[in-house]
Amino acid sequence: MMPDGGADARAGQLSELKLIRHEMLCSGEMSDLLAQAEEAAADHLNDWQRTNLARMRRAWRHATALPADLVEALSRAACDCEMKWRSARINNDFKALEPGLDELLQLSREAGGAKGALMGCTPYDALLDQFDSGATVAAIDILFGELEDFLPGFLAEVLEYQAGQPSLVVPTGSFPLEAQRKIALGLMADIGFDFAHGRLDVSHHPFSGGVPEDARITTRYSQAEFLQGLMAVLHETGHAMYERGLPREWRLQPVGRARGMIAHESQSLIVEMQACRSREFTSYLAPKLAIEFGDSPALRADNLVRLFQHVERDLIRVHANEITYPLHVMLRYRLEQALISGDLRVRDLPGAWNDGMRTLLGITPPSDADGCMQDVHWAAGLFGYFPTYTLGALAAAQFFAAAKQRRTDILPSISKGNFKPLMQWLNDSVHQHGSRFSCDELLLQSSGAPLGTAAFKAHLHARYLPD
Repeated sequence: MMPDGGADARAGQLSELKLIRHEMLCSGEMSDLLAQAEEAAADHLNDWQRTNLARMRRAWRHATALPADLVEALSRAACDCEMKWRSARINNDFKALEPGLDELLQLSREAGGAKGALMGCTPYDALLDQFDSGATVAAIDILFGELEDFLPGFLAEVLEYQAGQPSLVVPTGSFPLEAQRKIALGLMADIGFDFAHGRLDVSHHPFSGGVPEDARITTRYSQAEFLQGLMAVLHETGHAMYERGLPREWRLQPVGRARGMIAHESQSLIVEMQACRSREFTSYLAPKLAIEFGDSPALRADNLVRLFQHVERDLIRVHANEITYPLHVMLRYRLEQALISGDLRVRDLPGAWNDGMRTLLGITPPSDADGCMQDVHWAAGLFGYFPTYTLGALAAAQFFAAAKQRRTDILPSISKGNFKPLMQWLNDSVHQHGSRFSCDELLLQSSGAPLGTAAFKAHLHARYLPD
C-alpha cells in the first residue's frame, strides 16, 4: 500500500532497523552470553533449548561475518533496486535496471565471500545457507541432476499424451475482481486461515509475510483470467498456515520459527499443487465458480481438473506447471551461481537467460520483461533463494504421500471443502516442530526417507500419465 514516493524513506527505516539488529547481534556481550550458554548446554538444557541455542549461534555467525556498513548498504541497495525493477519490468527496460542490479550483485558477492570465509564454504553456499541452513551446491546438484535426467523426456511424453486428448475449454469473458476475491476468501477460510490474525490484499508480486499473529497475503488479479490469481492465493495460504501453526510457546525464539524455505515452500505447494489441483478439489470448486461466474462447460469439474493439470512450455515461472517449473528453477540456479562467481556479468544476463530457456525448455522469451526481469528475487537481493522452490516441491510430494498413507480421509474430505484432516497432519508432522528438526529429519520421521526425487516422480506419473 506504500506510495512510490515513500520508497526512499522506507529504505532508510529498514536499513536503520537492520543496522540496530546487526549491532546487537555482534556486540561483545552477545558473544559472551552465547559462549556461557553453550558451556552449560549439556547439563542444563533440553532438546528444544539446545536447538534454540544452535539457531542463535547460526544467526550470530551470519551477522558477525558482515561489517555494519555492508549490512546498511545491502539493505538500501535492495530497496532501491526493487523499486527500479518495478518500473523497468513494466517498461521492458533492462538497461534501467542494470546499474542498480550490478551494485546489488557486487554487495551480495561481498557478503557471500565474507560469510563463506567465516563458515568455511563457498560464497554461494553461504548465500544458500541464509534461506535453508545446511543447503549446499553438492547436495542440490545431485537432486537437480536426477530431475534433469527425468524431466525433458517425461515432458515430451506428457505433451504427446495430452495432444491426443479432447481440446480444453478455456474460460473466457470478464471475471469481476470482487467475485474473484470473494471466492479466494472463501477458500482461505476452508483451508483454515484465521482472518482475525491475517488478511488478503493486492501487490505487484504474490507473497506471504508478517508474523504468526498477523499473517499478510497478497495476490494479483486479472479480469480476463482468474485461475492464476486464485492459485497464487492458495499457494500463499499454505505459507501462512505454516506460520500460524508454529509452536506458540516458542514463538518469539529462533527455534519457534519456520525451519527454512525448503520446508516453507513444501507447505505452500502441498496446498496449491498437491491438494488444490486434484480431482477432489475441483469437484468442490466447480459449483462455487458457477455461482459467481455462471455455469459453463469451461468451469465444470472435469474441464477444471484438465486446466489445472495442463502442461505446456511456459515462459513465466509463476505460471508454470509442475513438470516445467523445476526447469525454470534450474536455469535461475545456474545463472545466479555464475553471477555470484563473476563468470556472468549483469549486462550479459538477458542473453544468458534466453540461451538457457532454449536449452532447458525449447522456447525463447519475446522480451526481457518476460525473461530475466520476470522475478523480483534478484532485484531484492535474494541470491540463493530459487533452489528452495524445487526442493520444496520434492518435499511437498514426499510429505503429501506420507499424509495420504496415514490419513485416508484427506482427499475425500477435500472433495467436501474440509481441509482439517490435512492441516491436522501437517501441524502434527511439520508446523508444531518449528526449527527443532531439519527438513530431512522431518521427512525421515513422517515418510521414512530424507529428501529425494522418488515421491515427486511418482506423483507426476500418476497425475500426468494415468493408466
